[in-house]
Amino acid sequence: MSTSSAAPQKLTAVQWLICTMAAIGFAFDIYVLLMLPPVLKPMLDTFGIEFGTDAYKSWTWQLFFIPALFGGVFGLLGGYLTDLLGRRRILTWSILLYAFSTLAAGFCTSPGMFLFFRCATFVGVCVEFVAAVAWLAELFPDPKRREAVLGYTQAFSSIGGLLVPGAHWLAHNPSFAQYLPQILGAHDAWRYEVISGVIPAIPLIIIRPFLPESPEWQRKKLAGTLKRPSIRELFQPAYRRTTLVTTLMFACSFGAAFGAIQQLPQIVPNMPGVATLSKPVEKEGVVKNVLFSQEIGGLVGRCALAVLAVRIVSRQGLLRVFQVPGLVVVPLVFFYPAKDNLNLLLVGIFFASFFTIAQFSFWGNYLPRVYPLHLRGTGESFAANIGGRVIGTSAAVLTTKLTAWMPGSTYSIKLANAAAAVALLVYAVGSLACFWLPEPKHEELPED
Repeated sequence: MSTSSAAPQKLTAVQWLICTMAAIGFAFDIYVLLMLPPVLKPMLDTFGIEFGTDAYKSWTWQLFFIPALFGGVFGLLGGYLTDLLGRRRILTWSILLYAFSTLAAGFCTSPGMFLFFRCATFVGVCVEFVAAVAWLAELFPDPKRREAVLGYTQAFSSIGGLLVPGAHWLAHNPSFAQYLPQILGAHDAWRYEVISGVIPAIPLIIIRPFLPESPEWQRKKLAGTLKRPSIRELFQPAYRRTTLVTTLMFACSFGAAFGAIQQLPQIVPNMPGVATLSKPVEKEGVVKNVLFSQEIGGLVGRCALAVLAVRIVSRQGLLRVFQVPGLVVVPLVFFYPAKDNLNLLLVGIFFASFFTIAQFSFWGNYLPRVYPLHLRGTGESFAANIGGRVIGTSAAVLTTKLTAWMPGSTYSIKLANAAAAVALLVYAVGSLACFWLPEPKHEELPED
């Protein structure tokens, strides 16, 4: 009886622990990455850089793009090392890197110092994602169980996103912050937000080094039959189309998130009805509500992907379930309600995140099925880190730059228009590229 047709056994205690650690890891990855948009403005305020100035715009694109560039380049190296040295070992070191750099970022004394530690955090996160996906896929060889495990554990990324508005509101609540120790002589709320990212890393640092290595990788390594990974091999005829199309489409997925959705914390405080609020804590409460709706939409989208992944055979068909509606919904959210209708924005951003964030889980399920064991980490890393982190997140730079040519009476409106234009562009490119996305040849993971 084949692996795919055999009745799946119940998860063992070790497998449940593996899934739990993977879920915490995915949640922590997104938590520390999504911490930037809500802390960006208050962090720059601390160092005397005013909203909307040239200096503010310059630091905005640098803080969005440069860490992603470092994360992408070194994340590609991490993917290569994942294939060369093993999934578990690289996972452990990546967790240590982004935990300590996240802690250090909370004690920075300048935007430049904050940028340095954000770069280190991004490197750790980019490596961890690729190693974790390869590790999980190989620990659960049954196709349906693998799809479900990858889908549902990645859904916890949105749980991490949900924690961001909660931490943002809590850190800005004076009745809570007064009990926290001063950092560098002050109670800057954004510092507590950043440092809170260390908390979920503690169980990962303690437990993950003791979990099993990928059995197939370990077997081939010990037998001396494991092929050496090669970035050049990704562009050989057998994998060239897969590499180019997945890299482009991963870039479009990240482009929608960073070029549009992640701009909301800068847009919302300056919307009519929000800008006139007299108390900062009230403004932060509105931002929290928008972020909460955004992350709930992402969570529901990831769960929907996990359910549909085991029911829709065609990978192109599965992806279009989210791409086609998103092509219409996401640009419209920023063209209209993001400018002046907070109530409609709360609904719109739910669906914008639903269609966009679900695509991140799609790639975690898809990529292990199109690369063999010795190229799995390298191939995933090229698509996720060069495509997603380097090219995709640069959409935030494009959005910022486009504000100079966008109509609008305020910088906030210009930013909303720019975000809408970028969302339309990346969704259109991704929807067209989907026609060339290769379908996996088998349900089982390819070995050679």
